[in-house]
Amino acid sequence: MHRSQRRQFLWDILFDDVADRLACTTRDFESCLIIGPLACRAEELTAGKAGAVATLTIADEDRLDLSAEEYDLIIAAGTLDSVNDLPGALIQIRRSLRPDGLFLGAMFGAGTLTSLKKTMLTADGEKTTAHIHPQIELRSAADLLSRTGFALPVADKIGYDVRYSSWKTAVADLRDAGLGNCLAGHRRYLGRDYPQKLDMAWAQQAGDDAKVTERFEFIHLSGWAPSPDQPRPAARGSGKVSLATTLGKTGL
Repeated sequence: MHRSQRRQFLWDILFDDVADRLACTTRDFESCLIIGPLACRAEELTAGKAGAVATLTIADEDRLDLSAEEYDLIIAAGTLDSVNDLPGALIQIRRSLRPDGLFLGAMFGAGTLTSLKKTMLTADGEKTTAHIHPQIELRSAADLLSRTGFALPVADKIGYDVRYSSWKTAVADLRDAGLGNCLAGHRRYLGRDYPQKLDMAWAQQAGDDAKVTERFEFIHLSGWAPSPDQPRPAARGSGKVSLATTLGKTGL
């Protein structure tokens, strides 16, 4: 695969995932905001679903400075995992949605870059160093949606495996895709022989084809700005058929 093609594959995967989820939504939207790397394909992403589309290709979700109830669709994909204050960013996004507006989010979650993390941990030896930003678990992401005021919150994840012959190629792909923020910032000097240690640690994980499987976990989030017209769960205790009765009928 050509270098210019390979470096885009993560965003192509993310685009397809988000586009499929948006296509399953029966609503049409008047005003949309897209935050992150998918903004360059905004019209293609929202084709037939949104009218006016505002895009923020490069955005600091910690300081979005958005007007209240300005959009009825906000898509933030590919950047939320590196936000310093994720709850604060989600609150800002929810406040800038109109009532019954939809939020679609996607970010790298826990389980991403497991092979690269293992390689760096082995190469570090006794002097462990933070190389990659902390990654959120699926359950925590789902809880955040509820805590930040979204109605009908949903969180799920999709994993993808990529085979790499070198850790250098994996790191280059991250940086070429603008994902250098997945890697921790300035670090202490690790020694002239550190790249050789990484080579050895990577080779220890390689299969018969001399390649290592790297994992990318995308966490997808969706939630709606609260509105009186939205469906609500039935009140506790309002059920007319008991679980015991149902299980008895099925023979369980």
